[in-house]
Amino acid sequence: MNDEILDSQSAAGDELVPAAAERIGAFESLRVERVGRVGWLVFNRPHAGNAMDATMLHELESAWAMLDADPDVRVIVNTGEGTTFQTGLDVVELARNKDALREQSRRTKNATLRLSAWQCGVRKPVIAAVNGVCAGGGLHFVADADIVIASSSATLLDPHVSIGQVTAFEAIALARKSPMEATMRMALIGRHERMTAARGLQLGIISEIVDPPDNLRAAAQELAESIAKNSPAAMAATKRALWRALELGVTDACRGGVGDIVDLWGHSDQLEGPAAFAAKREPKWENI
Repeated sequence: MNDEILDSQSAAGDELVPAAAERIGAFESLRVERVGRVGWLVFNRPHAGNAMDATMLHELESAWAMLDADPDVRVIVNTGEGTTFQTGLDVVELARNKDALREQSRRTKNATLRLSAWQCGVRKPVIAAVNGVCAGGGLHFVADADIVIASSSATLLDPHVSIGQVTAFEAIALARKSPMEATMRMALIGRHERMTAARGLQLGIISEIVDPPDNLRAAAQELAESIAKNSPAAMAATKRALWRALELGVTDACRGGVGDIVDLWGHSDQLEGPAAFAAKREPKWENI
């Protein structure tokens, strides 16, 4: 399936993380790096459309945890190596070695997936920079990101039903952020239609399109650096409150939000913010 999704696209391409990036983890299927205050989690299997094999499925939880715990990282960017973002489960490996994905099958059955930042409980802001095809299980990383930007050449599709599989987790998560009809169309039409970046922008799935595509990495870094200027503690509480709003009714979500507000009372950032504003200087935030 992954080869079909890729069509004639080349897996070669400029690296999306600049050479100045500092490697902060040793992974086989991912590249985890830091550029200033921005952490990068890069899918690094371009020869296979960045599909998730057993190794990547195992490494994702550790990579998210590493970036979330790093005091020097305030914002995380998730993207793909080469010209493909993420094409879901590596069905070639599944066909050849079903035992390799046994752990993933157990987690799917128990609804305890640990693929995306949301599923792993990441507190820091997460930007998905969709640099090409995003298909099937790759939609986890779009639906579960806090902000999504994409290159003008990016496309989204969900081919599950086209190979006799059920789409559930990804589409359910995506329906929280986009109109139900658009999600249903993608789920039911399968591999026979792709959503363009322009259409994703219209639907609110994507907040920014970058053109030319080669500028995506720089645009993601710039956006992340702007976000990183803010209070880490305040952003974590804000993120928690807003994601809760997607899971609860308005009343319960607001009550939960009150708890987030009160929990930050007395935090040093609440004093530092006004003081820095009054002094016309950059604030010195406390890391979380």
